[in-house]
Amino acid sequence: MSPVTAKRRSALEDHALAFAALGDETRLTLMGKLAGGPPQSIARLAEGSQLTRQAITKHLRVLENAGVARSVRVGRENLFELRPEPLKDLQSYLERVSAEWDAAPARLKSFVEE
Repeated sequence: MSPVTAKRRSALEDHALAFAALGDETRLTLMGKLAGGPPQSIARLAEGSQLTRQAITKHLRVLENAGVARSVRVGRENLFELRPEPLKDLQSYLERVSAEWDAAPARLKSFVEE
């Protein structure tokens, strides 16, 4: 496998991991709480939720493993924050796919009219 192909496959695997992590309602809610704010503790993220702190932690670890969140140790606490870079990569990927889909009808029309 060429280095370019390996890099492309790695990027697709990263995207798939991030999309899978974001495909859960609880994790999307956590991402919303993390968006645009300072790093937050598990206790604060669990406020207003019926989930335990352990369940919240498990979801945060999935987001962290997917690269869309990260934890920062402050004293005895882990604080979590959003990582915008991978989300920007996902946005770029979706824009490319959208452009391809937008061009598909024109290609089909051209093919049919020939």
